Amino acid sequence: MNKRTAAITAVGAYVPEFVLSNKLLETMVDTNDEWITSRTGIKERRILKDNDKGTSYLAIKAAQNLIDKSGIDPAEIDLLIMATATPDLPVAATGVYVASEIGAVNAFSYDLQAACSSFLYGMSTAAAYIESGRYKKVLVIGADKMSSIIDYTDRTTCIIFGDGAGAALFEPNEEGLGLQDEILKSDGAGRDFLKISAGGSLIPPTAQTVADKQHYVFQDGKTVFKFAVTNMADVSAKIMERNNLTNEDVDWLVPHQANRRIIDATSGRMGLDDSKVLMNIQRYGNTTSATLPLLLSDFEKQFKKGDNLIFASFGGGFTWGSVYLKWAYNS
Repeated sequence: MNKRTAAITAVGAYVPEFVLSNKLLETMVDTNDEWITSRTGIKERRILKDNDKGTSYLAIKAAQNLIDKSGIDPAEIDLLIMATATPDLPVAATGVYVASEIGAVNAFSYDLQAACSSFLYGMSTAAAYIESGRYKKVLVIGADKMSSIIDYTDRTTCIIFGDGAGAALFEPNEEGLGLQDEILKSDGAGRDFLKISAGGSLIPPTAQTVADKQHYVFQDGKTVFKFAVTNMADVSAKIMERNNLTNEDVDWLVPHQANRRIIDATSGRMGLDDSKVLMNIQRYGNTTSATLPLLLSDFEKQFKKGDNLIFASFGGGFTWGSVYLKWAYNS
């Protein structure tokens, strides 16, 4: 019997209708389209404008898109992993609510938070469950309503982030497809460079923390950029070397969509042609936990069964890593 691996068998996605373009941002903060585009590669991002809707809304929509496309009965889902940095509520897990709303009545669920690496870590977790034989259908959803934690007077962060969600279904495979290898890393030295200062147990919310805007994302851009460029490229090159993959063997790079220059540095280190590098950052910006599954959904029709995909991500904390996966189906 062949080794059991965890393969992606279906994907889905959702982005809000409202488009926040660079031109519109020019009217809100001291910036301009040329500056944003040249430094990040971002032209526009999607924003969930409804104040009464949170990350769960995005996640439910992405999951329903996957269910509609694949025809899967949600009652067959064993586990739902909700990868997010912006849960609806501080205590009640968002994934639990999402599972109930999509009809995954036999699934248990929990939230996984590793900033922009959340979905990548979720892939690893789903694979471990499936490879053990304990569960057969694991739904991993990456979703974030980043607009809920962004200060739109702070030009260092408001130009980067957008809202969105993507979902991937993992199932057992015995053809040698699915997740092949992973390198996951973290380093607490990065804790102060990309964070929300208040709202947790260390600095509980008060009127003063709200007045001081401590509940918005803070980013030391230069430090984060330096760490991200080095570490995303390092793990991506290392996973190729460890699996004896040449640049010809890699069919697609699926990189976290944080910054065009970081993506270029990673693909350059891997020796990949631009045609193999998936990007939609120009349309969505950085959707945090959603960037990787959004790429899968956007480019699904280009993937062929047996294609070698290298995933790479970097997030606050710091968290980062790379996953090597063989695609399991033709669209």
